[in-house]
Amino acid sequence: MSGHSKWANIQHKKGANDKKRASIFTKIIRELSVAAKIGGSSAESNPRLRAAILKAKEANMPKDTMEKAIKKGA
Repeated sequence: MSGHSKWANIQHKKGANDKKRASIFTKIIRELSVAAKIGGSSAESNPRLRAAILKAKEANMPKDTMEKAIKKGA
């Protein structure tokens, strides 16, 4: 893979990292939606949602994405 084009080298690494990140985000989004659907969209009264939000923050998920997933489930 090591050739002259720096972008090609970056592209291979970035593609692999983005694929991993996307699969993690997909799982967390599903958890957020299900938790909001089952226990409501308030994190204070929904421990399952609170745990899913903490997991999303650990994975550096954008706040906007988290809010959309919660609204989708509520």
